[in-house]
Amino acid sequence: MEADRSHLAPPPSVGGSDPAVATEADWDIEAVRAQFPILSREVHGHPLVYLDSAASAQPPLRVLDRIDRYYREQHANVHRGAHQLSAEATEAYENARATIADHIGADSDEVVFTRGTTESINLVAASWGSRFVGADDIVALTKMEHHSNFVPWQLLAERTGARLRFVDVTPEGTLDLEDFDRALEDRPKIVAFMHVSNSLGTINPVSDLTERARAAGAITVVDGAQAAPHMPIDVQGLGPDFYAFSAHKMCGPTGIGALWGRRELLDDMPPYQGGGEMISEVTTAGSSWAAVPHKFEAGTPNIAGAIGFGEAVRFLSELGFDGLAAHEHDLAAYALARLDEVDGLTLYGPREDRTSVFSFTYGDIHPHDLSTILDQNGIAIRAGHHCNQPLMDRFGLSGTARASFYLYSTRAEVDALIEGLRMAARVFGGLS
Repeated sequence: MEADRSHLAPPPSVGGSDPAVATEADWDIEAVRAQFPILSREVHGHPLVYLDSAASAQPPLRVLDRIDRYYREQHANVHRGAHQLSAEATEAYENARATIADHIGADSDEVVFTRGTTESINLVAASWGSRFVGADDIVALTKMEHHSNFVPWQLLAERTGARLRFVDVTPEGTLDLEDFDRALEDRPKIVAFMHVSNSLGTINPVSDLTERARAAGAITVVDGAQAAPHMPIDVQGLGPDFYAFSAHKMCGPTGIGALWGRRELLDDMPPYQGGGEMISEVTTAGSSWAAVPHKFEAGTPNIAGAIGFGEAVRFLSELGFDGLAAHEHDLAAYALARLDEVDGLTLYGPREDRTSVFSFTYGDIHPHDLSTILDQNGIAIRAGHHCNQPLMDRFGLSGTARASFYLYSTRAEVDALIEGLRMAARVFGGLS
């Protein structure tokens, strides 16, 4: 009996292209792995096999060292002091912003630091949405969305009386473009969608979608959390109005992310929060706001996080996204071939235009049970609905197991996953 391939199409094309097939020697995988201290540890007496990078990628030593150096040598509040430490902290913080802006092809003053993709999208919904979206206006979403690009729009609809329109997903795990066009016929104010699916690995055609949405008079909000770690981002070429992403998906610290927005839109938006730093002047009669991006950064920011974020982006840029894409292409092809060998395993998502994220079910084994058995062998995967409950409903699932590979992952770790699955089959019986 062969694995169920009904949800799959032909061989993978990570990043939406066909890079030359890489080998681990081409990527120098051992040199890459040596930069990640956590990969040398054991879990339950077994070498760690970390296959949960879509949830949070591991930080390299240079990111840890840069955060440590900030706290040891430069720690002070930013923008508010004339003393040397404050000047150094401010320079490092703003240099990080400039690095991140350069990474996505933007100007620094269009990049707002947030706690991550979730807060970035909430900022747009609460600020732009509350000002420009009214009763019976339409917000179009896809059924593919992470809850971070779903719930903020539900909250906006509750506040304003706006209506939500949900774009369907095909059985193969791609966006239903015909349904997308039908949604645009309703002339939505906002169209929100993810660049890359965190469950299916699907890469959406962002530039095409933003062009269609703009022709329909809508602004676009793109969740880039799963794209920014895997490919260079050019917001000008992609064409969204807002683009959000997080540091912890791309070898940076948790609790820090960025929102890019078109300057004219950011200028028109009211502040998201009030307090220090985001003001120009405060009097008993009222307040005026600082210029973008500081208008949206009330209070003392996550300075160390931002500096670590900037260092992570420099690290990835120096490694090179072409080599990363080729490495992931090789891993994806190898993983799909090995997973195909496992009887009773069902994969979800396309094989083309995808990243190296694999969601699957395995016979009648509950994903949490599967994850627990694998963990006992040092293998870390994710199990559950992955903050994608509408997507799970679309496929008639309560959840899946998910293995996600990244720049430090190896073919040997794919093999360890397969052996772990076979062990789970022996525990539960009836599978091979």
